[in-house]
Amino acid sequence: MSESPILSNRHGRVGVITLNRPAQLNALNDALMDALGQALLALDADPDIGAIVITGSDKAFAAGADIAVMADWSYMDVFQSGFITRNWETIRQVRKPVIAAVAGYAMGGGCELALACDIVIAAESAQFALPEIKLAMLPGAGGTQRLPRAIGKAKAMDMCLSARMLNAQEADRYGLVSRVVPDDDLQATALKLATQIAGYSLPALMAIKESVNRAHEASLTEGILFERRALHARFASEDAHEGMHAFLDKRKPRFEHR
Repeated sequence: MSESPILSNRHGRVGVITLNRPAQLNALNDALMDALGQALLALDADPDIGAIVITGSDKAFAAGADIAVMADWSYMDVFQSGFITRNWETIRQVRKPVIAAVAGYAMGGGCELALACDIVIAAESAQFALPEIKLAMLPGAGGTQRLPRAIGKAKAMDMCLSARMLNAQEADRYGLVSRVVPDDDLQATALKLATQIAGYSLPALMAIKESVNRAHEASLTEGILFERRALHARFASEDAHEGMHAFLDKRKPRFEHR
């Protein structure tokens, strides 16, 4: 019996998904992406989960798409089957915060998967690249769109056109990652952050995620209006009133995620 391409477990209100193809450096084939999507949707639907962590191995978060599978595909093969669209887009449906904990290689699709997460924590060993140009290909899982939004056009062009690899410190300076930690602290840091986030009001977390993402997808005027309506909606939330009264009473809030 083949081993599962992902492992999923829980720590309190945090769901942890581990990419599990170590012999292939977690190359992202259909089986892995299907399983990842199913796990993400299950955790997103679980009322007892408030945040999600995606991680890989010490050597590789994910070393990109599985080239051995793709090498002989034709245009019609990928077009008719909805390659990428059919399973890579699932993460966009997830409304809860998703944290990528990255050690080792995050290459090609692995870098794109990290970019699709809400927060990226990098170990000092992390390396990021979009090297598709070496295969006469291009990043096709959001890399040409999310990367310039994260680090700017000039640096994104440099990475995409030259296959330049960034180490963790460079990725931090560029704005590709949220923070850099020692390798030995990666998992604990990601879990601690996810636990902290999951302790807040879930409806508020989802509203914030939706509003921040809207900044990439709308004009400033539209984004400000969206944010304002989201803020107004918080006043219909029991958690928001609990949070404000707890602040005034100088006590810890008791959120019910309503």
